[in-house]
Amino acid sequence: MRIAIVGAGTTARHHVEALRALDDRVEIVAGVDSVDGDAGHAAAFCAGHGIPYAGTDLKKALADAAPDLVHVCAGDPLEPVSAALAGGAHVLVEPPPALSLRGLDDLDAAQAPGGPYVAMVFPHRFGPGPRRLRDLVATGALGRPLLALCHTTWWRERGGLLTGPGTYHLDLLVSVLGGWTEIQAAAHRLARPGRAEDVSLAHVTFANGAVASIVTSVLSPREESHVRFDLERASVELTRVRGHGDHWRVTPAPGHEKAVLAAWNAHTDGGRRGLPAQVADVVSSVRAGTPPPVSPAAARDTVRLVAGIYAAAFTGHLVAPAGLEPGSAFYERMEGFGPPWA
Repeated sequence: MRIAIVGAGTTARHHVEALRALDDRVEIVAGVDSVDGDAGHAAAFCAGHGIPYAGTDLKKALADAAPDLVHVCAGDPLEPVSAALAGGAHVLVEPPPALSLRGLDDLDAAQAPGGPYVAMVFPHRFGPGPRRLRDLVATGALGRPLLALCHTTWWRERGGLLTGPGTYHLDLLVSVLGGWTEIQAAAHRLARPGRAEDVSLAHVTFANGAVASIVTSVLSPREESHVRFDLERASVELTRVRGHGDHWRVTPAPGHEKAVLAAWNAHTDGGRRGLPAQVADVVSSVRAGTPPPVSPAAARDTVRLVAGIYAAAFTGHLVAPAGLEPGSAFYERMEGFGPPWA
C-alpha cells in the first residue's frame, strides 16, 4: 500500500512512526507541505524520514506518486481531502476533522459509493481500554452511566482548544455515552493573544441521562488529560500526564468488587493502542475495500458537541441539537457569530 503524508510537523511524524510499525507492504511514498509556499518544510521532513517524494502541491503528488491512502495532518482538511478523493485515494484526517458541521457534511458527501473513503483520527476509540469500557457499558455490566469528567489541561502558545487538544477526549466521551440533549458552557480568553478562547467549561446532559463536566485549557503547565466515567457499579478513568503515557483504572462500587473486576479483567489487554491501533485498522480496511473507521458520519456527534459548546459559550444560552441544524450560524461556522470579546 502506498501512503502520502500531508503536513510536516509533529503530528505527521507520529503518523510516520505508526505506519513504519506495520508490515513491509506499507510504503510512505510522498510528503506534501505547502506552508507559505515554502518547499523546504516538505523537503526537510521527507529527507529526515526517508520519504522519496517531497512537494508542495498535493494534486501533483497524487499524479506523480499514486498513493492509495493520504494522511492529512495539517490545516483545513476540506481541500486536501477533496483532492485526494478526486485522485482516487482514501483519506485519514487529523482533528479538526472539519472546521464546521457544514464542512463535515461536505466531506461526507464527497465520498462516492464504494469509495474511496474518508476516516477521522480519533485514537482514544482504539485499543483494549476503550473497547473494554464500551463493551461493559453496552452490556450493562457496570450499571447505568451517571457522571463523566472530561478534562484536557494542556500548555500551548495559542488558543482554539476545542478544535485541537480537546477533541480527542470529547470523542472518547461521546463514543461511550452517545448523543447529548443540552449544553451550558462558558469560554474565556485569559492569557493567550488572538481571537480564540484559551479556557472553556461546559455542562452537558446526554440522552441516556448521564451528565458531564468538560474543562479544556491551554494554560496549564502540568499537562494532563483525565477522562472519568462514574457508573452505578464502578468508576473507570483514563489519565494521561505528558511524558508518562496512558493509564486506565477501574474502581468498583462497594459490594460490586468481585463482579466488576472479573468483568474488567475478562478482556485481553494486548495489541496496539491509540493512533497505531487506528492506523492499523484503517490500512486493513483499505486493503479489504471496506469503509475504514471512523467515518464522517460516525464523527458527527463529536463535531456537533464541539459546535454546541461554542454555541452555548458564545451566546450564553442553553443549546440543544436542534439549534445546530443546517442554516444556523453554528452549523455554518464553528464559532458562529464569533466570540463575545471580538
